[in-house]
Amino acid sequence: MNLEGRKIIVNKSSKELSEILKSPENYKDFMPDGLQKFETRDNGFKFGLQGMPEIALKIDEVSEQKAVLKSASSSLDFTLTAALNPVNDTQTEVQMLFEGKFNPFIKMMVEKPLQNFINTLTDKIEVYK
Repeated sequence: MNLEGRKIIVNKSSKELSEILKSPENYKDFMPDGLQKFETRDNGFKFGLQGMPEIALKIDEVSEQKAVLKSASSSLDFTLTAALNPVNDTQTEVQMLFEGKFNPFIKMMVEKPLQNFINTLTDKIEVYK
């Protein structure tokens, strides 16, 4: 299952943005309203949203081209990637990309909430100061 967020322009260089995305604490700023729990870990974070199970993510790779988060749970196999494309020295195009391997039943249950989550992440990154 693949999902994509809309492409946005962020008023930060890809270097600045990649530095922000290296730190687990910074992801709290991108979480949707309704965040009930947020814990940082060595190389990632765990969060809980109202009406959803908690999700643990680890920061797998961060460069000036992308930031890749992977599921920290062995029962869920997915990645969430922020593709970073420098526009100029002070702006970066960002697009959230989700790739998961789910059975058809799980896919049917999670597709809409995941798309909403990706859209919210995109909105929060777009207005990040």
